[in-house]
Amino acid sequence: MSGPLFGLTVVDLTTVVMGPYATQILGDLGASIIKVEAPGGDNVRHVGPMKNRGMGHMFLHLNRNKKSIVLDLKQPAGRDALLRIAAKADVLIYNIRPQAMQRLRLGYADVAAVNPRIIYVGACGFGQQGPYAARPAYDDLIQGMSGLPWLLLQSGATEPRYIPATLADRIVGLHAVYAVTTALYHRERTGEGQAVEVPMFECMSQMILGDHFGGRSFDPPLGVAGYARVLAPQRKPFRTEDGYICVLMYNDKQWQGFFRLIGRDDLYRDDPRFNSHENRSARIDEVNAFVATEMLKRKTGDWLNALMAADIPATRMNTIDDVIDDEHLTGTGFVALEEHPSEGTLRTTRAATRWSLTPPAPQCGAPRLGEHGAEVLRAAGYSDDEIGALAAAGVTALPA
Repeated sequence: MSGPLFGLTVVDLTTVVMGPYATQILGDLGASIIKVEAPGGDNVRHVGPMKNRGMGHMFLHLNRNKKSIVLDLKQPAGRDALLRIAAKADVLIYNIRPQAMQRLRLGYADVAAVNPRIIYVGACGFGQQGPYAARPAYDDLIQGMSGLPWLLLQSGATEPRYIPATLADRIVGLHAVYAVTTALYHRERTGEGQAVEVPMFECMSQMILGDHFGGRSFDPPLGVAGYARVLAPQRKPFRTEDGYICVLMYNDKQWQGFFRLIGRDDLYRDDPRFNSHENRSARIDEVNAFVATEMLKRKTGDWLNALMAADIPATRMNTIDDVIDDEHLTGTGFVALEEHPSEGTLRTTRAATRWSLTPPAPQCGAPRLGEHGAEVLRAAGYSDDEIGALAAAGVTALPA
């Protein structure tokens, strides 16, 4: 037994980033993940760089600890195979539009008919009770709809842009993880399976509005929407004599320490901009501009030494290469090398959480397209002759 979800089987009908990120975490925690792919495979397989076709870097980092089976769900035999697999599973998770699942006759009622205990999780774009229910959704679209590019513009960017990470996909993927695990907890207590909806727009809007309801928290409003501190144009890494540094003086003690450090105790004592949290928040642009001017007076290393000695939170601004090579991440084994059977030596991350009793099992690399098809179908009750017939009909594909 290894991993807190050991013994659970998840049928994974997800593609690209959001769903695969969620199911990879479930796999890291010990669940058996059966990744069901269309004959062409997950689109992310083809995002380079890559050593071998269909094994792009994004796919490798989103699909470890999974078994791959190819099924053409548009063919009746493919749908039947999916239902036979789901009949023995604990969870089915998908991120295509719910309308497409209904057209395939793989809605909740169809799957629950063969497995009433199934946890059926749809990670979709929008809540299915609203006017956007049938719209397509991708990370860029949801970032735009939830206001992120506008917030960047408001905080000083020269033009609106997306956060340069698949932020919405991964945040909503985490929502899907807790949806699965809490639904399983309910089933453990009651024996009941259920359908769970995880809509991207709502999940992202909950996060953004939690910061930025601002004065519109109240009815009638007490002011405009927005959280002034995080929208401040100077809320960014500060330039030093030779680079950049990330600093956050937040409480009174840290601000007093900073003014002692620069030899200006009088400012905290006498200047109303600095001597309370409320005043600093009200005049945050002036406060940040003052700090920015001070940071230009020393080198990054000198600032880091002085700020850490004064117990003021600070760090160097990292590049992505710095993150990959970070001594803490490598020292804890979080970033590590592993051997993949077809792709050779890969640098990857481990599970982010630590468990005293049920640690995750050693990782296995992302699968080749259809690599485990025969194994999965045999477990669902198919004979070798039946598997061969499915392959001959193009319902499944078996790797050489």
